[in-house]
Amino acid sequence: MIHGLFHYEFLQNAFLTGILIGILAPLLGVFIVVRRLSLIADALSHVTLAGIAASLLLEKSFPILSGLNPLYLGMVFSVGGSLFIEKLRGVYKHYQELAIPIIMSSGIGLGVIFISLANGFNTDLFSYLFGSVSAVSRTDLLVIFIISIVVIFAIIMLYKELFLLSFDEEHAKASGIPAKTIHFIFIIMVALVIAASMRIVGILLVSSLMTLPVAASIRIAKGFKQTIFLSILFGEISVLGGLIAAYYLNLAPGGTIVMIAVVILGLVIFCKKIMVSDRN
Repeated sequence: MIHGLFHYEFLQNAFLTGILIGILAPLLGVFIVVRRLSLIADALSHVTLAGIAASLLLEKSFPILSGLNPLYLGMVFSVGGSLFIEKLRGVYKHYQELAIPIIMSSGIGLGVIFISLANGFNTDLFSYLFGSVSAVSRTDLLVIFIISIVVIFAIIMLYKELFLLSFDEEHAKASGIPAKTIHFIFIIMVALVIAASMRIVGILLVSSLMTLPVAASIRIAKGFKQTIFLSILFGEISVLGGLIAAYYLNLAPGGTIVMIAVVILGLVIFCKKIMVSDRN
């Protein structure tokens, strides 16, 4: 495989993209889990699927658009879905969690309509659903690299505000923090990362990479920053281990990445229980 990394561009693209996604998804996932918005990744991933299906339908209907990268329209739909979630959270002030299933249902409905109009599934759509190492292009890598720089810079600059909003939103608002603006920026970042991650992990599995490493780190971390560090560590192990396993076993990378993350979570829970029982 090392030999292949030096000779095959698609492997280089996949591993570099995987490293970036392994950082971004758990990094944002920590804030998502702490704010009890875990299902938002599922909602936006389904909206992204609708965007991908719409892009493939446009390519089929208008040959002049055959060179259009579905990633771009997927991002547009994902960002649009995030904006609608924020709008609905304002409409249902006392039932804000309703915004997520509403957008998720809308994304699934639109996706099914676009897929049916395109006469069903095709190979391209399956690669977006479950991830594909060979599908990652240099353009995808460049887009994800730019998103990575923007997201990491934004997290560093807004870390204090995001931390306060995650643990005590009322206190944060009272302190003069522009909560709506910060949350708006955050949810846009989540939407972009979800759309960017679909090439490696797949649309239907991307939310797992945002939550499973975080779930494992929460069990053993002793502070918020340590939770972030461990989440990224577990995320990288899952992504790189999944890509290597997928290469040698000829499996879908998304599935192997998620299952390694599940194994890590299981081991952490098991080890934590043993440590607690030994103390008692």
